[in-house]
Amino acid sequence: MKWRKKKDMKEKPLEELSQEEILEKYDRESSYRKNLGKWSWVVLFLGVSLTLFHLYTGYRGAFEARIQGPIHLGTALGLIFLLYPIKKGLHRKQKGVPWYDVVLAFTALGVGYYNVINYEELVAQKIVFGYSQMDIIVASLGVLLVLEAARRCVGLPIVAVAGVAILYALYGNHIPTKMFAHRGFSWEKLATDLYLTTKGIFSTPIQVSSTFIFLFLFFGVMLIRTGVGQFFNDVAFALTGRFIGGQAKAAVVASALEGMVSGSSVANTVGSGAFTIPMMKKAGYKPEFAAAVEASASTGGQIMPPVMGAAAFIMASYTNTPYSQIMLAAIIPAILYFLGVFLGVHFESKKQGIIGTPKSQLPSFRKLMTERGYLILPLIVIFYTLLTGKTPMRAALVAILVAFLVSLVRKETRMTPWQIVKTLEEGARTALPVIAACAAAGIIVGVVVQTGLGGRIANGIITLGGGSLILTLFFTMIACLILGMGLPTTANYIVTATMVAPALVLGLDVPVLAAHMFVFYFGIVADITPPVCLAAYAGAGLAGANPFMTGVRAFSLATAAYIIPYVFVMNPQMILIDVKPLFLTICVVTAIIGMIGVSSAMVGYLVRKAYVWERIVLFIAGLLLISPNITFSVIGSVLLIAVAVIQSRRPKETNNLFTATM
Repeated sequence: MKWRKKKDMKEKPLEELSQEEILEKYDRESSYRKNLGKWSWVVLFLGVSLTLFHLYTGYRGAFEARIQGPIHLGTALGLIFLLYPIKKGLHRKQKGVPWYDVVLAFTALGVGYYNVINYEELVAQKIVFGYSQMDIIVASLGVLLVLEAARRCVGLPIVAVAGVAILYALYGNHIPTKMFAHRGFSWEKLATDLYLTTKGIFSTPIQVSSTFIFLFLFFGVMLIRTGVGQFFNDVAFALTGRFIGGQAKAAVVASALEGMVSGSSVANTVGSGAFTIPMMKKAGYKPEFAAAVEASASTGGQIMPPVMGAAAFIMASYTNTPYSQIMLAAIIPAILYFLGVFLGVHFESKKQGIIGTPKSQLPSFRKLMTERGYLILPLIVIFYTLLTGKTPMRAALVAILVAFLVSLVRKETRMTPWQIVKTLEEGARTALPVIAACAAAGIIVGVVVQTGLGGRIANGIITLGGGSLILTLFFTMIACLILGMGLPTTANYIVTATMVAPALVLGLDVPVLAAHMFVFYFGIVADITPPVCLAAYAGAGLAGANPFMTGVRAFSLATAAYIIPYVFVMNPQMILIDVKPLFLTICVVTAIIGMIGVSSAMVGYLVRKAYVWERIVLFIAGLLLISPNITFSVIGSVLLIAVAVIQSRRPKETNNLFTATM
């Protein structure tokens, strides 16, 4: 009886959870200790120091990778063990930090700074004389501490994948299948390669995290301090609130705008959804649909320039492409993604007869831009500095400075000295899960590269696809979605870029950027792909909706996200590769029209409610229009127009309102 009571207390119904509890339930990185006791000063010191270190290196230039990376990771590991408890849920019960976490925190700091203190010896002497017993012990501790830190603030799946990779590296010679067998490493060699060199933990992911990513994350923190989130919400309602389904359309626009400065699907869903979901429910939308709108729109934030998900910066390094080019390449796919969600909302609203909010009850766009338009200045600055050839570090640094100056304009956003200190600490806290994910993913990358597993998996995918581009893309998509159900976007991209993307590049001559954007996209949309769709579950918690059905509705709304990657692989001009202006313009226009067909098919409404056969025709028409083939697009246009004409001749449904316009 006691056990049942305890269990019931733990498992509150979704509708009874607070916004903070929902975020902690579905976003592992939000389950950190709030009551640190006397250790709060240590966390403050380490957090402020870490942020100041990155601001300093952003100004003067980064140190050598074997110094920059260990300082970045070592300090982050110390913070993680002080902030994140050994078991999820303990952060609400524990007062202060238990002694064993203090020991782990200072051990992590020591192990992290070991590489810095012994830098010259590790680089020069160890190449000739080999590693000492102390080196091996430190390397072993480093690998284990990274895995435990990732488990605490990212989740168990990434540790499981890294653990399997380590077992493969150690015992690969026992695998009976010749295709995947390798000679096997000793633990001493594996640990030292992973931790004391730049082949594993301190490889590209941590190098990018310790330079570009941290500063861009801190830029997002600074922007939030300026009050830009509420400004984006107000602008969205001013632009779309009076039209059909204005409440839901405003949620889509607001999430697109907020996505420009934040890269977390779950955090975006909870942050924006606390405001937008109740408004959508009040307007007449079902809880599942309201939550799905917010989840699908918030997930798209990671593909929205200029500040995309952290994985985009790693992509720049992996593909040897300037981040400014990746940012530009993402613009058309991002527009198509949000347009697909927007159209889905429009057709659902017409189907249900939901009109917008009277204009008199909405904020004035002109007044908003006059009074608070200056808030978008940091975004303009970051766009400009990146496009003029400045490095991402310098662009982020300048944008941070502009955001700080912008915060001084209004009294309510002006920061006191203590608030500045707390903002510096918050910048470090925000980066911790990304740092842990990059470090753990570095273990996987190190094993994949050193054992040759990546090439074997790429060959396996090509063989499975039988040389067909579409089949190979399909199997690649499935791999990304499965990994994305357990791994955060950054780790998912790192793993798939190492093991899966080469199959597209080497085996099927897909452009490098197109292949990497393909796996990047599907790693992101895993957050709204059933059965495990964390962003949809978080939205369901806020709406008091059925989580699985919310995931199904989110998947339906964001169908475009599952089509667009295929389009830009088959037509790289959509991501601005080898552009022919006239052909690109035609492709974009037909793709936009195609979104109408796909969205109306998924909702079951174009001009009137659609019969099953009409939905099938609309979906086919949409696919034909989106495809980069003029003949197919003409056929798709004819089919779409035909269904629209047939429906327009059908009597209007009496339960719908058509007085408002889009």
